[in-house]
Parts: sequence; C-alpha cells; structure tokens
Amino acid sequence: MSRGGAGRKGRTVRRLLAHEGRWLASLVWWVARRRFGVAAGERALPYAAAQSALVYGLTFVCVVETAGVHAMLADVPVARVVMLVVDVYTVLMLLGFQAAAVTRPHVLGADHLLLRDGARREIRVPLDRIASVRYDLRFPRDGKDGGGKNETGDGGVWALGVGGQTSVTVELTVPLVGVRLSGRRDEVRTVRFHADDARGAVAAVQAARTAQAARTAADEQAPRGSTSAEGVRPA
Repeated sequence: MSRGGAGRKGRTVRRLLAHEGRWLASLVWWVARRRFGVAAGERALPYAAAQSALVYGLTFVCVVETAGVHAMLADVPVARVVMLVVDVYTVLMLLGFQAAAVTRPHVLGADHLLLRDGARREIRVPLDRIASVRYDLRFPRDGKDGGGKNETGDGGVWALGVGGQTSVTVELTVPLVGVRLSGRRDEVRTVRFHADDARGAVAAVQAARTAQAARTAADEQAPRGSTSAEGVRPA
C-alpha cells in the first residue's frame, strides 16, 4: 500500500473516531439538557422531531431483542457476553443518533446559517451568499430528488434530510465547500435541510438577511472621519 493511500485511510479512520466521540458526547449534553454551539443571541432551529418516533421505536425493539438473546444464550456465557456488549452498543448508538440531532440543531446567527446533520456533517452558510430561501417539502428516495441529481453532493446539491424528508431549500450565490464524514469535499450550490418549524425557519432566515443588509447599508452610508484643518488642533 502506498503512503498516500495509507494516509487517506488514516485520516478517514480519525474522522470516523471523531464522529463516534461527538455522538457519545451528545448523550452527555442530552442528559444535561444543553445544546452545543448555540451562542447567546443566536437562534436554534430544531429538526430532531421528525425522526424521534422511528429512533425510539428501533431502540425499543433492540432492547427487547437484547433481553431475548441474553436469555437464549444462558448456557453459552462467552457468546452471551459478546452479544450483550454488541446489543448495548447498538442501543447507545441509536440514542446517540437522536441525542446528536437534539443537541446540535441548525443555528441562525447575525451573519451566518449553520446547517447540521447531527454529528455527521455541517456547513456554515454566510447570509450574504444566500440567493434565496424557501419552504420546499421533498421526500428524496435513494439519495436522489425528482430531477435525478444526487442529494449528497454531486450536482452541487447537499440534502441534510431528517426522517426521509427535507423542507427548506437554500440557493447560494457563490458555491461553498462541504466536507463529508469520509473527508470528501463537495462544491455545494444548493442546500436542502429539514426544520421542525420549516416555515418559521424560512421567515427567520429572511428576516436575518434583511437585517444584515440594513446594517451593511448603514455602515456604507456612515460619514467617515474628516482630516480637514477644522478638525486639527494647533500644536
């Protein structure tokens, strides 16, 4: 194996381990009822509700399966312990998936929109690079929209779906670089994401863009300091 290939695999492994650490940390934040990366004055845009029923249902099934397997393997202690570890880890992973979505919401700041996909990936969109934002409910299948463009980066579209749906589409004036969990870098021109209150999220982003434009215009019209003789004191 070449050094380049080994280096790429090493970076991928580190990124996957970092992802594991993020969702495990999210469990702690979830229990503490805290959110990660939402500063004072910023607005959180939650999105976890759309997947909660599915996640909790799968978790319940896994717990029942764990109990059943544990009883079935009573006479095989080694296999019983191995399966118990695997099943407990699976339950933690499912809960971590939900915890990451709850504790890492989308964030609307004064000059940016931070869009997240749980602990897997995120993209920071400057408000001045947004051409349009609109409510746009979609149910992509197999990672593709109705037009056949790949929703995971190819074609310039990133879809951060939740529960098999996206509900807000953001078109960009200038492409941004999005980084996948694997480390692959995509040129992103359109971002589709889900929010629990999608129409409210659209209105909030539009209001933030208007406020930013007003601030920019005020800064450009503000009088600059004068260096005329009237403003200079004699020596």
